This record gives sequence, structure tokens and C-alpha cells, in this order.
Amino acid sequence: MNFLTYVMHLAGSGVVAYYSAAQIRDSKTRPNFLAGFELAESVSVPFLQALSDRAAAEGDTWLAQKLVKHAADEKRHAQIFAHSLKQINKTVVDFKNLPKNTEENKSKERRIPFFGIYYKGYSQEQLKPATIGWDTFMASTYILELDASKDFARMANVLPEDNPTTRKLKLGMLNIVKDETGHAGYLYEAMMRRMSTTQVQKLVDEWRIRKVNALMAFTGNLLQPKYNTPQG
Repeated sequence: MNFLTYVMHLAGSGVVAYYSAAQIRDSKTRPNFLAGFELAESVSVPFLQALSDRAAAEGDTWLAQKLVKHAADEKRHAQIFAHSLKQINKTVVDFKNLPKNTEENKSKERRIPFFGIYYKGYSQEQLKPATIGWDTFMASTYILELDASKDFARMANVLPEDNPTTRKLKLGMLNIVKDETGHAGYLYEAMMRRMSTTQVQKLVDEWRIRKVNALMAFTGNLLQPKYNTPQG
């Protein structure tokens, strides 16, 4: 990562960290924020399970087992957020029943450009568990998991401790931090098992640059009228 990319990474991460901390600390915005996390964790479970099956079919037992644990962790993370939502009488979004390819969803995608930019150049077909390149999955997810561990730690530390619900949420999020760190660790090891240190560093740098570009777009989006988030 060159110096300019590093500076942009710090700037973008700083803006997102401030925004995330403010959203989760405020009791009014916290439910929608938690609903977004619950949904994101839930939808990743079948994806990771399918990747585990693929790795097993390809004879990579080590990776298959790591992916099984990853999927189980994500499922547990979703349950942490779902429980916290129920504690404040908010409903959990059922991602299986969400409308697909609607004009509303397409509009949201245009206004929330993070993943569109992060995976720029990849079609939806290329990102499915049966077709995604292992290098692409490992490097892109490594960056996301590594950064998520830091993001969740910051958010957990700003949660108020004046009631049992937020105290329990804070503990849950700190446990999530440990899981995300572990996920980043096995993904890096998985890359090292398949390529040289130089190749791994080049791949990680590529996805770090993609993340910086996506963060810049996201921070710009924060200045636009707010999009609708899942309602509880």
C-alpha cells in the first residue's frame, strides 16, 4: 500500500468510525443499525456453507472446516443482534422474504455504492459460491474481516453501560471482535497455503485499494439524503 492509499484509508476509516459510533450510541438510530448488522450476518451464512461444501468437494478439508466454523460464527453474530433487537421490542428482518430485484432495491444499490465499487469489474455470477475465485474470496473477505474486527471494537466501546441490554450487547460485540480477528487470520493463512508471500501481499494491497475507493464513495454517500434502513 502506497502512502496516498494509506492516508485515504485512514481518512475514510475515520469518517466511517465516527458515523458508526454515533449511530450505535444513539438509542434512536441503534435499532436500524443493529437490524442492518443482523441482516448482513444472516445472509453470509448460506454463502459460507456453500463455499465449505465446494472446498470439501475439491479435497481441501482444512479450508472446508474453517468455513464451517466461519458460517457458525456468523449465525451466532446474527443471533446476538437479533436478541438485542428483541430486547427493545424491534422485529428482525427475514432476509429470505425480502423482495429481489425490485425498483426499490435497485435504487438503494445505487445510493449505497460500497460493495458495487469494492467488487467493481465482477459480475453477480462471478461472485457466487460455485464460481468465485478462491483468491478473490480470500483476499476480499480478509480485508473486510480485518477491518470489521476494529470497527466492532470501536462501536462496542461507545455503547452506554447504564442498562443491562446495552451492557449485554457490548459484551456480545466484543466476542464478535475475537471471531472477526480469527476469520482474518485463517483467510490470510489460506492465502499463504496457496501462494508466495509476495503474491499474497500484492493481492492484499489490491483489495485494500478497492476498500479505500469504496470507503471514499460511502463517505460521500453520507453527505447525501439518508436512504431507508430496515425498520423494526
